[in-house]
Amino acid sequence: MYKKILVPIDGSDTAMAGLKEAVKLAKVHGSQVRVYHVVNEFILDYSYSSGLYATNLIEVLRESGEKTLRQAEAFVRQRGVSVDSVLQESIGGPAAALILAQARDWPADLIVMGTHGRRGLRRWALGSDAESVVRGTSVPVLLVHEARETQSEAAANESREKAVDA
Repeated sequence: MYKKILVPIDGSDTAMAGLKEAVKLAKVHGSQVRVYHVVNEFILDYSYSSGLYATNLIEVLRESGEKTLRQAEAFVRQRGVSVDSVLQESIGGPAAALILAQARDWPADLIVMGTHGRRGLRRWALGSDAESVVRGTSVPVLLVHEARETQSEAAANESREKAVDA
């Protein structure tokens, strides 16, 4: 039984797909969901550029993260599931290490993550937080791909859009 479900989110459609699955599981198991967002404060050398202020960038990242968490919390609450949120700040480094620490410290019974499913050079160049989480935890992990429209769904949506435009 999963009593505590950790859901790392970044505001993407893929992360939202993970959140939706977490809510389904939470309803079945009577679980609490924790939405978790990492603000990576990159160390910037802005001494040679004009008009860029690191403190402003960091504040924008924080505000965006807080907004993402508020929206996710509202989504979960509207579905009758207990939820809380954590905004974690970091200076660089992989988000996976912070996700693993959060899962351990809370402690989570399940981690649900959206994944882009990158392969080949894109995966090698961009890395995979999801893969690092799977490899680094003893907690079960559910990876969720963003839902893709089937051809019939795409055609139906296109027809509805044309009807609205007419």
